[in-house]
Amino acid sequence: MPHDNEQAAVAAAADPSDSAFAPSARAAAALAASSLALAACGGGGDASSAAAGADGGSYAYPVALTDAQAARFLLHAQFSASTAEIATVRAVGYAAWLDQQFATPPSQTGWDWLNERGYGQANAATSFYDNEYPGDFMIWQQLIASPDGLRKRVALALSEICVVSLTGLDLPWRSHMIAAYWDVLAANAFGNYRQLLEDITLNAAMGYYLNTRGNQKENAATGRQPDQNYAREIMQLMTIGLAQLNPDGTPRRDGAGKTLDTYTQDDVANLARVFTGYDFDLSQHAPSTVPGTSRQIPTTAYARLPMVLNAALHSPLAATFLGTTIAANTPGAAALKTALDTLFNHPNVGPFIGRQLIQRLVTSNPSPAYVARVGAAFANNGAGVRGDLRAVVRAILLDDEARGPEGLSQPGFGKLREPMLRFVQWGRTFGLSSAAGTWKIYQLGNPNTQLGQSPLRPPSVFNFFRPGYVPPATALAAEGAVAPEFQLVNETSVSGYLNYMQGVIRYGIYVNAPDLPQNASNALNGFDIQAAYTEELAMVADADALVARINLLMCAGQLSAATARLIADALKATNVTQASSDNARRDRVAAAVFLVMASPEYLVQK
Repeated sequence: MPHDNEQAAVAAAADPSDSAFAPSARAAAALAASSLALAACGGGGDASSAAAGADGGSYAYPVALTDAQAARFLLHAQFSASTAEIATVRAVGYAAWLDQQFATPPSQTGWDWLNERGYGQANAATSFYDNEYPGDFMIWQQLIASPDGLRKRVALALSEICVVSLTGLDLPWRSHMIAAYWDVLAANAFGNYRQLLEDITLNAAMGYYLNTRGNQKENAATGRQPDQNYAREIMQLMTIGLAQLNPDGTPRRDGAGKTLDTYTQDDVANLARVFTGYDFDLSQHAPSTVPGTSRQIPTTAYARLPMVLNAALHSPLAATFLGTTIAANTPGAAALKTALDTLFNHPNVGPFIGRQLIQRLVTSNPSPAYVARVGAAFANNGAGVRGDLRAVVRAILLDDEARGPEGLSQPGFGKLREPMLRFVQWGRTFGLSSAAGTWKIYQLGNPNTQLGQSPLRPPSVFNFFRPGYVPPATALAAEGAVAPEFQLVNETSVSGYLNYMQGVIRYGIYVNAPDLPQNASNALNGFDIQAAYTEELAMVADADALVARINLLMCAGQLSAATARLIADALKATNVTQASSDNARRDRVAAAVFLVMASPEYLVQK
């Protein structure tokens, strides 16, 4: 990574010529420089590993010897690192910390949170059944306020592989529907991938999003054929991918060097027959009239119940795909089991899904050996079980390539932090809370004025970015390396992120009617959602200590000494003591946090 360029960029951002907290334009230059810096880096991530077997055998780095090492582990494993969590990791070691998280019961579901806030009420005045914003409030609350950070972090990673977007759910109770889908991901985050495949296949939101719901058998008289959307995407995106893979994730090739396809169009057409006959389960509550209107809608129950099979609409034809044949007239449930078992047991699934989870949690360009170790954990958790996501998460986070110090100095190791992860990390690190408990944070996907990314709102089934995205005309492209998150990066998104974060870091998030669940305005409008900065305000007079703390918690100590000094010197340009006004003290804390979050060494997570 070109550190001279990084230092120059941060120096520009930290120029204190205007005021203690007005670095927007200069910080924008810093972030743009950071984008160019990472794009200029080579690929790689080729660190070797000691025996990191599927059974959790010996690792070269089982414990954190420093606070920075513990913070680095936590920032791979979840959204944030606190001083208490750092101390725990150092005391018990990485594996024991993971065991504690695996044993922790799931926190409140998104579904229950929506109902607790009153969003399940069919009221024509609020029309919660036709609005998306409760779903946004729900997911931000889940990501920022839930105590089970590892579970929610894995669930978010899964949401970018097995995609359903709130933006694409145009039907009653869409917010409950996306909450039910999110809860499926969270419930299965430490479970088995086979069960996850079945749960998402029958999930109402997925059924609507990828057309399984209402998909019918062929009709020779009309020429109707089963919809192929889900059959294609479950193969391409959620299980086996487009190319046959070696156990280390590299593509298999024929004698001419051409990659081998995993499936054909005939496989798609045949598999599509399996996903016919399914529809929403309306058995618990039939549609009823919304009070005061003539509108009939079901209750929320159908949004969470697994879809049910209407055998009369299920294809009776034989289905041959991926070397498996389901005989004609096989009952729908048995056909679905065979299809999902076939996909789940395909040798591609371990390396294909494992590599993407490594990309989301640790590094964009894992070495083939790293992928192979994670794939092996998927194939066998050490007790003969395939698809155990606990074993996969353990293998990803404990691997020597993730924990070893080599990655810190390798130009191609690491990843660009996704904008929504930066926002969640900031919130969790500095005690962001909603005074009214309503968490009215709307979608933040506008790249002009916001983050350019919002959870559970990817633009398509292909997520916010592709796992194989390569920024064009860069050194990465020349070296055959990828940088998926850079598909979100352009001049507009860079400035939008900076301008948005500058405001919320200092003042919080302005909320209309924080006392009400609906989108309304009243006399209580104000900054209901704010960061506490308790520890930071207590040390605000010592600029060097303040930057050191933020460096540890936000960057795992990875700011260079030169960068930390530049930021601290910028802060010192305005004299602040513990006796200064609250505004002056908060200005300094906010400026410190903002300048760190605009620096290249923060944006590139290693």
